[in-house]
Amino acid sequence: MLIRTHILALHPEWLISEAVCGEDAIELVDNERPDYCTMDINMPGISGTDAAEQILSKYPLIKIVIFSANIQETHRKRARSFGSILVAKPVTEASIALTLDYFADSK
Repeated sequence: MLIRTHILALHPEWLISEAVCGEDAIELVDNERPDYCTMDINMPGISGTDAAEQILSKYPLIKIVIFSANIQETHRKRARSFGSILVAKPVTEASIALTLDYFADSK
């Protein structure tokens, strides 16, 4: 919810959808085919990292940012290995700027 608020403040024209668990995130992407995706590493069901990996295996052009308070190098490396990035929580203006920069670099 906080991510949504920050992004919509900067990009009110963007359509933002939310999923409550990793499985729902995958289904949402299958149905909506977004350009960008953010998710938490700790989601009910499958983790945000596992969901991101599955999404990117099907849709490699989607840019995904995974937010986590657990910023271990192993998590960062895993996210990079399948084409995503990990951004540290808490969600702040700086972490949203990093996210939006990553999205902009993909154009």
